[in-house]
Amino acid sequence: MIRTSPSEKLEILDTIDLEERFKRTIPLLIRQIESLRLLKKARGAHLEDYEGLIKNLFPKVDSSVIDTSENGWGDDDDDSFGGLERKMRGVGMSEPALRTCLKELKRLKKMPQSMPEYALIQSYLDLMVELPWKKSTKDRLDIHAARTVLDDDHHALHKLKRRVLEYLAVRKLKTDLRGPILCFVGPPGVGKTSVGRSIAKTLGREFHRISLGGVCDQSDIRGHRRTYVGSMPGRIIGGLRAVTVNNPVFLLDEVDKLGRGIHGDPSAALLEVLDPEQNSTFTDHYLNVPFDLSQVLFLATANRTTTIPPALLDRMEVIEVPGYTQEEKGEIAARHLVPKQVRQHGLTEKHMQLPIATLSTLISRYTREAGVRTLERKIGAVCRAVAVRVAENWIEGSKKNKHNECQERQDVEEQETVPLSELACNDVHPLPEMPIIIDDHALRDILGAPIYEMEVSERLSQPGVALGLAWTSVGGELMFVEASRMEGDGQLKLTGQLGEVMKESAQLAITWLRSNARRYDLCNNLAFTDIMEGTDVHLHFPAGAVTKDGPSAGVAMVVCLASLFSDRLVRSDVAMTGEITLRGLVLPVGGVKDKVLAAHRAGIRCVILPEKNSKDRSQPPNLRFPTA
Repeated sequence: MIRTSPSEKLEILDTIDLEERFKRTIPLLIRQIESLRLLKKARGAHLEDYEGLIKNLFPKVDSSVIDTSENGWGDDDDDSFGGLERKMRGVGMSEPALRTCLKELKRLKKMPQSMPEYALIQSYLDLMVELPWKKSTKDRLDIHAARTVLDDDHHALHKLKRRVLEYLAVRKLKTDLRGPILCFVGPPGVGKTSVGRSIAKTLGREFHRISLGGVCDQSDIRGHRRTYVGSMPGRIIGGLRAVTVNNPVFLLDEVDKLGRGIHGDPSAALLEVLDPEQNSTFTDHYLNVPFDLSQVLFLATANRTTTIPPALLDRMEVIEVPGYTQEEKGEIAARHLVPKQVRQHGLTEKHMQLPIATLSTLISRYTREAGVRTLERKIGAVCRAVAVRVAENWIEGSKKNKHNECQERQDVEEQETVPLSELACNDVHPLPEMPIIIDDHALRDILGAPIYEMEVSERLSQPGVALGLAWTSVGGELMFVEASRMEGDGQLKLTGQLGEVMKESAQLAITWLRSNARRYDLCNNLAFTDIMEGTDVHLHFPAGAVTKDGPSAGVAMVVCLASLFSDRLVRSDVAMTGEITLRGLVLPVGGVKDKVLAAHRAGIRCVILPEKNSKDRSQPPNLRFPTA
């Protein structure tokens, strides 16, 4: 548009002849061009003066970092459009991605900075340049070194370590092997997340953790489309941008706690990510071009598999990570937990010692869990108590040393006069002469009375009580079954907040015993063949505030009722699990390893398992496994 006065515009409009109108317009165009030339020349001189002023005020500042261009990218090649295009061609992106980036760059060149879309395109191109299209780290495939690292970082977990070493061996023989998708399933605190870090350390790869607990939007996985305000890439692409390599170790934490909302199902979005046949062309909604995820080693953690969708579970190799025995916890505490807590609380081995016997007491009487998180917190509480004692001795010793130094200074002043600066009292921080040894009495003073007592033998001191085993998401648990009878009309009463499956198991147990009462001499009166005739039975499961369900208590119910009717005690060192049928068969159950470890923690010496569960049993020390 030509800048003219209103009178000049009216004069041109009043001219009817086109040739005459052009003649009147040409001088105005020449005047406008000359004005623009003068303006550009003046602006250039102003920029030179500005740069000269900056150099005078800040002589150490490089003038190349001063952005004086009109488009905001700067005159340097790395910040200009040409430099950005060279970066696009140099990062090794795929052909479709390069075509898309060049197209967006062409649009950006024609677009003024004032448009809102300018910043969106600029952010998109920056992301595309920063993604690791071809950049990767070299794997360390030394099997012996990997075994050493895994053994140093984690105790036990033999099955998991063996699987990692198998992957390294195959990767060494076949360089283009795609990474497996491993899912570690186990109770909290057994080291699933820390194992992921150790695997990345073993391979020499970058590690990135993605927490999926409570995620209910599929855009967190696939990203948002760029048409939305505030759009951003998904967590997968964001993680790759953070680690800057295309073969990291990604840990998908708490994959069993994914939600589902109105914004889609994130577990369905993970199907493409965790499928080796599809993730080589993973398409994020924000990028809108394929990205190769086949070199990424995906690990997942979960507490249970029942809440993971079957299609997603089918794409992962499940490795169970059971809890630890008391001996394994003691070894983990001595090798890892105690030194870690001592360092975190500013102590050293000269300040405190935690003997093995005290650790055993701490594990058995103050913690009862599958993992070691509570144990670590208890050790931290002991360290804090020792830190208080060390600090008190420190202060008392400092006061005593100050008093002695001042007394010596007075004696010196009586003999001769010396400068006051030479007699300044320096603070001396003495440490305790002997380390503080934590025994059972000190443990009781610090942590209070023991939380857990070995009460199994006391509760099994009368007929009608049996000990079952249950599985929960936090590991195995002991489950007492109590029965009592009284005069009545043959009714069975169940209490303890039981589910429908456990109620049916109780009915099966009483029916099977009534049909086999003669065979096992459960009828005290030979005139009666029905053990329930004239008798009511009350079956109770303690801890009534906790909902209980599942078929694995069937054997314990049968033994409890048989003990009640035969007036014989159940052995206090025996626990049992198994599902029963109406014909007396014992069917296999799940969670055997966690149940066996729970029995071992409680001091049980014998666990009765279904015969078909013989393949699942582990062998903690001092445990026998008869089968039913």
